[in-house]
Amino acid sequence: MIKVVVTGAAGRMGSRLVSLVKDSAFLTLAGAVESKGHHALGEDSGEVAGCGHTGVPIVEDLSSLMERGEVVVDFTTPAATLGHLRIVAQHRRSIVVGTTGFSATELDELRSVSKQIPCVFSPNMSVGVNVIYKVIAEMAKTLGEDYDIEVIEAHHRLKKDAPSGTALKMAEVLARAVNRDLGQVGVYARKGLIGERKKGEIGIQTIRAGDIVGDHTVMFGTMGERIEVTHRASSRDTFARGALRAARWVVKQPAGLYDMHDVLSLK
Repeated sequence: MIKVVVTGAAGRMGSRLVSLVKDSAFLTLAGAVESKGHHALGEDSGEVAGCGHTGVPIVEDLSSLMERGEVVVDFTTPAATLGHLRIVAQHRRSIVVGTTGFSATELDELRSVSKQIPCVFSPNMSVGVNVIYKVIAEMAKTLGEDYDIEVIEAHHRLKKDAPSGTALKMAEVLARAVNRDLGQVGVYARKGLIGERKKGEIGIQTIRAGDIVGDHTVMFGTMGERIEVTHRASSRDTFARGALRAARWVVKQPAGLYDMHDVLSLK
């Protein structure tokens, strides 16, 4: 049994992770962490998650759990994730990071620290989405310059970052496939008299409404034809299950930064 520590254990994703680990035949819950001052500190993580008693209380100090935990699964905030990553590196454990919204500077630190330990980092842990990354790259290469590319994402009203990490990853994959610099061709909003669409643009558009778990569509459009590839998540469990699949994989790997394509053998 692989011993898992869940950070952000009282959050939306953390609660699902706690529940799925509790039901797993391959994983056991070794610890649960929340931020300083959180109202759930001291409570049973399973009771908070709504999956019944686990006997694992939610604590503030990740360091105190490192002796009995093998891998940390982290869906929190960029600042919190970097703090957790440093602790994991100090104790030479493994980590799976699904947090989004990192700045360029924060990403540089994540990449630097993660070289010391086995780390899977992916803005979307869904198996389906990671297969789509591979598919859309091949489509973009084959369709070529005559097809305009747009990425449209929709999430719940509580999501703090925009565009989503998944939409940005899709745009990066597409830009790389057609030899473009996303920093130069990415268009994140359109308003007013903007003129004709510039050749080579990659649009990334954001929708926020209600309780949408996560929808992503890649559109390839040319004169007389439109092709759309869409992934819709109906439950956070798709991301949680992917993260736990990554946790089972990463504990067997040498130090280094990996993504879900490594986990799924898609490279």
